[in-house]
Formats: sequence, C-alpha cells, structure tokens
Amino acid sequence: MEVITAVAAWAISFACQNIPGGSWLGAICPRKDHAKELAERLSQNAQVYSPDSDDFTQATARWSVLDAPGVSIVVVPSVENDVAETVKYANEHNIPFLAFSGGHGAITTVGKMKNGIQIRMNQLSSVKIAEDGTTAEIGGGTLSKTVTDTLWNAGKQTVTGGCECTSILGPGLGGGHGFLQGRYGLISDQFISMNIVLADGSMKTIDKNSDLWWGMQGAGHNFGIVTSVTSKIYDVKHRNWVYESFVFTGDKIEALYEGINEHLLKNGTQPVDIMNYSFFFNNPDVDPTKPLVMFFVLQEGATTVDPKYTKYFHGLGPIATDGSVGDYTDLPRWTANDNNSPPCQKLGMANVRFPIDLDTYSPAAQRKVYDLFASATQETPALNGSFFLFEGYSLQGVQAVPSESTAFPFRGDKLLIAPVMSYVPAGPELDKKAMKLGDDLRRILYEATGREELHTYVNYAVGSETKQNWYGYEQWRQGRLLELKNKYDPKRKFSFYAPLA
Repeated sequence: MEVITAVAAWAISFACQNIPGGSWLGAICPRKDHAKELAERLSQNAQVYSPDSDDFTQATARWSVLDAPGVSIVVVPSVENDVAETVKYANEHNIPFLAFSGGHGAITTVGKMKNGIQIRMNQLSSVKIAEDGTTAEIGGGTLSKTVTDTLWNAGKQTVTGGCECTSILGPGLGGGHGFLQGRYGLISDQFISMNIVLADGSMKTIDKNSDLWWGMQGAGHNFGIVTSVTSKIYDVKHRNWVYESFVFTGDKIEALYEGINEHLLKNGTQPVDIMNYSFFFNNPDVDPTKPLVMFFVLQEGATTVDPKYTKYFHGLGPIATDGSVGDYTDLPRWTANDNNSPPCQKLGMANVRFPIDLDTYSPAAQRKVYDLFASATQETPALNGSFFLFEGYSLQGVQAVPSESTAFPFRGDKLLIAPVMSYVPAGPELDKKAMKLGDDLRRILYEATGREELHTYVNYAVGSETKQNWYGYEQWRQGRLLELKNKYDPKRKFSFYAPLA
C-alpha cells in the first residue's frame, strides 16, 4: 500500500510539473507563484504583473478586444536577456507565451492562447544611431513615433508604418508597408541584423548569412521574439511634405476611383514622391444616411501638391477640401494615425480588419462595396463606427527587391485595402454580423479582380484566412517556411499570430 501511495504521489508530482495552462489538474496540484518565481529570474528593473496587481489591466489593454489572448501573467523585460529567461521559464512549466509591443495585433488567432504569459516589450525602447550614420540599432519594443522622431532630429529617416502607436517590429516581421516604401522598400527590407529569442529560449544574433533570415522578413512572427534590430537609415533628402484632402459624397464613387486609377496609380507607376489614401466613414452630422469618402493626396519634397495630381479631383465637386505643408513627422497627424487619433486609442472596442491586395480599382466594385457598407451600417447602428481603408503607396522600392529573396510574398500587388469593423462588443450575434459584413465586402472586391488567388496582408489579417493567403501560394515558398518552422520551432511555441503550422 505504501508503494502504491508513493507511486501515486510521484505521478501527481510529475504531472503537476508539466501541467498545461487551464488543465483540470490545477485543482489538485499545489499552486506555484509563477509571478514571484519569474521576478526572481529577471533583471532588477523588469516588471511582472499578475491579475490582482494594479498595472495588469493597463498592461493587457489592446486595440481590439475581440478574441484577445488569455493572459495570467505579464512580464515587462528591461533587458533583452529577460525575454530569453521568460521563454525558458514558460517552457519549463509548459505555459504558453506571446510577445507584443503596441498591442495592435488584432488577428483573432491570438485568442487561442489561454492562461499564458504576455511579454510586453515596451521597456525595450531605444534608437542608437551608428557612428557612420548608415544604420541604427532599434529596441524590440520601440514604437514608430520614437523611431521617426529620434531619426528626424538627427537628419535621418527610415521606413516605418504610418501609425505612430504601432511598433516598428510588429509590422516589420510581416513585411511592413509605410510612407517611404517607394524609396527604400518595406520595413523588413531595412533590416541588417537582429537579436532573436528562439522557441527554446536561446538568444541568437542573425543576419543574411542565417537560413532563418529569409523567413524573418515576412513571416517572422512564427519563429521568435526579436529583442533588437539593426536597420538601415538614410539622410533626409526632402524635408517638406504637403497634402491636399477632399471629402466626397457617395454619388462620386465611380468617378473618384476612376480618377485615382488614371491620374495617380497609372498601372502601377505612381510617382515615388506621391501617395494616395482614402476611406469610407459615417458622419451623421453631414449625411445621416450615407457614408462620406475622405481622400488624400500627399507629396514629398514640395510646398504645394502638383496640380497635375489634384486638378481632376477638384473638378469632381468635393463638399470640403483642406491642405497643409509640413514635414515627414506630420504625416500621421494629417492622415488621422497619430497618438491622439482613434486608431491609437484602446477603448475596449472590437476592431477587425479584412485585408485584400489589389492591382487597380474596379469602379463597379467600389460602388458595390460602398452601397453594402452604407446599408449594413444603417441597418446595424452598432457598426456605424466602422470604416473602409484604401491605401495607395508608391512601389518602386518594394518591387526593386526580388520576390524570392524574402518571405514577404506579394511585392507585385499595388493597393492595400481593408474594411475595418469597429464596434463596442455586445455579444456573439453582433460579432457574427460584423464578421459577415467584413467577409462580404472583401469577397466583392476579390471577385472583381478575376484572380484565383486571394492576397491578404498578414499584419491586417482577421484570422480566418489560409496560410496561402498570408504567405503566398507557391509550393516552394510554403515548403521553405515549413522547413524553417520544423527546424526552429518544432514544438510550435510561436503559433498564435498567423501560424504557419
């Protein structure tokens, strides 16, 4: 009997050492104070929050709360090695983990993490310009505004996303579009080397000589946590930027997007110094029944936008126009993507995007999605705060990089489109309506392309797409990614953000 009791005790002890998060074994296993144990392994200035601590709620706030990850502990590293120690500890105790910086990863697959450790990277924020002025070392949690402002004050710049409150590495690991991509390529095209914590908790420095380098440039969320990156930077050549904006009513949809095709996109040859950007939005004070269209033309290196790009749009009869001259640091504010704008607020909203890449606008399809967006947001007032993004960056720098040289799959695409369902959560029925509307809007655009392939920007993904939609349809591309996944993450520790496998 004593032998049986001893064996049973050993079995329970062994099982409790390897208990998965949320397991029924938690009821019989002694409770570990993971937060206390973790804190003892980390650097002096690292922070660890449990759900009963004052800072936990703020530390876990996200731009979109729909299918948010289940977090039981927050670790805020203060040095790069803290990330490695956290991953090692999580592995020892079979606890899932997920790193984030700006908290804008709205893909629903992150909700598959339950009772996990959130590694909040915001203390790893730094920008150190090299003596020769051609590169900068950027901390893994550094936000875009910090990068832009630090470099700009030194007469430098690099590619970042257009939103001030997202990190540089969050978008960068998925490629990363931005205002300067026409000159220099994607965010990931700027990377020279990086420090990365792998799935086993080991820390490596990798560059183009590593087989993993290819995968980190477009599918990097699947392979590790980047604690710092060395990136190319450039002298500021044109300090001035200028914009003109137009507000149109819905009767101008066909003419507006025909004009964008003809006067700006020009079959994929939009000038390198020009960007166009538009979105549908509801403003009941102006039109209580139909959405409006906000449209921007931005130009680098000028004090007025060249009339050859804007004359046509003035002739369409906008209900309002505006414009200003400034510099590169003004672009997020002009386009409502600065820290004070709605995209940077964490207000308990569900914000779900349904991205699709296009080559050109179909005016007929634009009419269909406008009419559906209008009717659906009227029929379901809870969705009235939703909007529909149309981003038209210049492409020269992106397309100068051979497609096969990185994991980013869709360099030939010319437009980044995404309806964004934005609403206060109110139960599963509203969630279903939002998901159906987003899917229907994307489907209309997809069917108008005549393509067999649906290309979706992984950083905007909703989570229902396929790995081919995110990472490309070529068999060799998918095979290479899977080979890297099997080598560097055989136990699938990094499987919450747009997982390969």
